[in-house]
This record gives sequence, structure tokens and C-alpha cells, in this order.
Amino acid sequence: MSTALVSGGKDSIYSAYLADTQGWSVDELLVLVPEDVDSFLLHTPNLALVELQGTAWGKRVRTVPIHGQGEALEANAIAMALAEGNGAVIAGAIASSYQWARLNRITTKLGRPLYAPLWGKDPSLVVREEIAGGLDIRLVQVAAEPLGAELLGRRLDLALLSEIERLGRTQRAVHPAGEGGEYESLVVDAPFFCQRLELDEQRTVTRGLASRLDIARAHLLPKPPGPRARARKN
Repeated sequence: MSTALVSGGKDSIYSAYLADTQGWSVDELLVLVPEDVDSFLLHTPNLALVELQGTAWGKRVRTVPIHGQGEALEANAIAMALAEGNGAVIAGAIASSYQWARLNRITTKLGRPLYAPLWGKDPSLVVREEIAGGLDIRLVQVAAEPLGAELLGRRLDLALLSEIERLGRTQRAVHPAGEGGEYESLVVDAPFFCQRLELDEQRTVTRGLASRLDIARAHLLPKPPGPRARARKN
């Protein structure tokens, strides 16, 4: 059985879904919660919401807090968390050699294969594929000019993606998938979720150039039956 490293963002959720449909049989969603909110290795916004995503998806969630700060400490905590399993490790990395090298080193030592279905793909095409696949993606952190706090909570659709790409061409380089930390995301719905996340309480927190949407409370809502389910009823 495989373990998917999941943060609740678009790339880790989509990678776990792809792996699950490509024969890797994802058994659990592993959430690593760093103490350092500025961690270079791990996503940090709204990690508690992965529990709701797991319920909506019917996947078991295992949450591992990381006490202390620093790359070496975080890498050791990741290794200890992954040592509990023996199947493949699924990751959502697209182009970050920093993350890839460290995860590859950890999984190689553990004798677990590392599978990153998005690795090396064109990031603009990846995000378009995620949008076309029906993911409802919301921006929950921006941390680089020219992206501003007004984007927080916005759904990442084709129009917004095109705007981010335009800003990256005309003002300052922005990775279209946010892999450089320019923005972070949260998946609130997907075709493979049986329920969707409803965000109840949220506030904007700004630190320097970074603005984050902290979601204090959320719940799951039932989804209306899709066309196939309605057709069966008729």
C-alpha cells in the first residue's frame, strides 16, 4: 500500500489521485505539520483541513507534528514518519529539485519507491489539467510580488491562471504552479470527493510580503448527485 504526502493543496491531492488511479493503491494520506511556518521543505497553511479532505475522499489520514525547526530536523522527522510503511511514497513535486532530492534520499534509504506523477511536466499544463479535472482550488497564501492579498480565497480557474502567467511575464517571474512558494492552495472539492469543504471562519494574516488565509473552522457539505446518478434514478 502507498503513502501519499498530502498538504491539502492542488498538486499533492492531484498526485495522490493520479497514483490511486494508476495502480499504486493509496492507503493513507500523510500530513506532516512543521513547527516552522516558513519551512522550505513543507507546505504549512491550513494543514488541519486534510482530515476533512480525507473524509470526503474516503481515505485514512495520518498527521505527524514536527517539533523544532531546521531542514535536518524536518528531514529526519519525515524519514521517521515514512519508516512506518513499506509501499510507494507519492509526492506532488513538479519542478522543485530541492524537495525532490531530499525526498529521494529519504525514500532510497528506506527502500520505498518514490512516485511523483507530475514531476518534470510543464507547470502551466499541470495546473490546466487540474482545473480541467474538476478540482475546486482556492488560493490560501501569496508570498511574492506581484501577487497580492486580494487573491486570497479566489478560485484558481483558467482566467486567474492566465492572469498569474501574464503578471509573471510582464512584472516579475512567478512559477505558474506556485512551486517557488509564490502561492499556496487548498482543494475544497474534486470529482472523487463525495462531499465538499465549506469554509466557515477565516481571517487574513500578513507577515512581510506574505499574506495567508487562516481557516479556523470548516465543515463538509453533501454534494448533489451527478448526471450519472440522476440518470439511474430516472
